[in-house]
Amino acid sequence: MPQKKMGRPVSPDSKHTMFRVRLDDTSLAKLEECAKELHTTMSDIVRKGIDRIHDDLNKK
Repeated sequence: MPQKKMGRPVSPDSKHTMFRVRLDDTSLAKLEECAKELHTTMSDIVRKGIDRIHDDLNKK
């Protein structure tokens, strides 16, 4: 019988894909400012931006 793994259980909504992007200083500053103002992470801001653009495309 295989041993159970220790640690936190995996969430069904886990984010297992890493995506790297190159930003200029201005874009990075904007991203950091948004994350700070909204008290969230830069990754969350990027995900929200993707959702917003996707929603806009589907409205057309």
